[in-house]
Parts: sequence; structure tokens; C-alpha cells
Amino acid sequence: MTTSFHRYVALGDSFTEGVGDPDPDRPNGLRGWADRVAEVLARRAETAGADFGYANLAIRGRKLDGIIAEQVEPAIALQPDLVTLYAGANDILRPKVDLDGLAQRYDDAVARLAATGARIVLFTAFDPGSGGVYGPVRGRFALYNEHVRAIADKHGALIADSWRVAHRLPEGVLANDPRMWDVDRMHLGPVGHQVVAIMVLDLLGIDHGLTHGPLPEVLPVPRAERLRADAAWAREFLLPWVKRRVTGRSSGDGLEPKYPTPGRVSLPGS
Repeated sequence: MTTSFHRYVALGDSFTEGVGDPDPDRPNGLRGWADRVAEVLARRAETAGADFGYANLAIRGRKLDGIIAEQVEPAIALQPDLVTLYAGANDILRPKVDLDGLAQRYDDAVARLAATGARIVLFTAFDPGSGGVYGPVRGRFALYNEHVRAIADKHGALIADSWRVAHRLPEGVLANDPRMWDVDRMHLGPVGHQVVAIMVLDLLGIDHGLTHGPLPEVLPVPRAERLRADAAWAREFLLPWVKRRVTGRSSGDGLEPKYPTPGRVSLPGS
């Protein structure tokens, strides 16, 4: 496996765009795990005196068919040697979804990407647990993950296995730990994005030096305060999400990709 990449293209939805990991100095005001991976690859290339370009075509809210239609061919045209793809979670959260049909379209897209000779990295979804808002669709996520693993095996892609991420988390942190997630409870926060970046770089065999850093202590919260926080979350995040679903709108409407063409990634402190 090569551990030197010169053109990295990231495809997907909010997970890959970086929602939940804010940085006002970057396009769309986001950093995210893909930027973090690209930063490491860029530094390695710079040290070796080699060229490196990074494109991120992901847009929040996109379902699988939108990602395939808008991102796969443009990615192929960029001639990448590394491609990451995460898609399907927004489909799974719809009231009805044909997971077998979804997997077939996913398979076709990965076949097109793999035919370029690029190293392909796919992702399983995080385990949402049996409780909370996503508990009722936990089985869908598990079946989706099995489809993705089979697709990866078929096309020689690597799997960044978020479902089995427990051994990569900081001590005392679980996948559903609030410190892993943004305040919207739907997207990873900075800690979660760092976890994914470390997972991807380790999978690629890249020395990176990334760490999880100190996490705030989890303090007990009285039940009444938890209920008030849950009600505020529902008003601010859940109800607008439901309204977009009902009206056919998306949080990504009108947005452009962060980095539509390969270029230099912003490096912290530069």
C-alpha cells in the first residue's frame, strides 16, 4: 500500500463537509476530518518536496443519488490517487428506504471510482445505540454497514469502520458520548472529527502525530435541567430538520463545495 498521495478528493454529505467542526477562516466555515487528513498529507508532501492537491466536493444534506450525480464524475475528472466516500445516511433516515437498491447504486459508484486506480476509503456509520432519536433505525444502519463492507471487499477498498470505533476513542469515551458530537446531536463535533481523521490516517498507514487532546469532565446534570436542554434541542434542531424533510428542502441548498478543485489546504497556524 502506498503511503504517499498527491491528489486527494473527498466525496459525501455533511460528515465529509465537516459540519460540527467550525472554523470561520475556511470555506463554508468548517474544518472537519477530511481537512485534517489533507493537512497531514500536505505536510508530508511538502517535506518530501512533492506536489499535493486536495478537493472536497461534499455538501451537507445530500442523499446517495445526489452525491453520485453531482460528485462522482467530477471526482474522476480530477484524477485522484486517494478518494474517500461516505454516503447513504441521509437516505436511511427517511421514513422508507430500499437498502438493497441503495447498496446497488453505491456499488456502481464505487466501481467507477475504483476503476481509476485510486485508493478508495469507505465508511460504516456510527452505532446510534438503542435509545434516543435514532434508536428505531439502528437496524437499518447495521444492514447498511454490512452492504458497505461487502462493497469494499468487492472493489478492494479500505473500510474506516466507525461502527467498531470504540478501541480508537480516548479512555472513558463512548461513541455516543456527547463530547464526540456537536450540540445539534446529529453531527460529529471537533473531538469526533479528530477521531475519524486518526482512524483514516491509521488505515492508510500514514504517520501523523494526531492526538485526542484533553476532554472536559462529564458532570452529573439534574433531570429537570436535562429535560429543559432536550426541549431546547428539539426546538432549535429537531423541528427544523423535520420541516426540511416535509417540505423537500435540504440544509445544503444553495451551497457550493468547500474545495471544488485540487489546491492547497489551509494549515492551522499558517
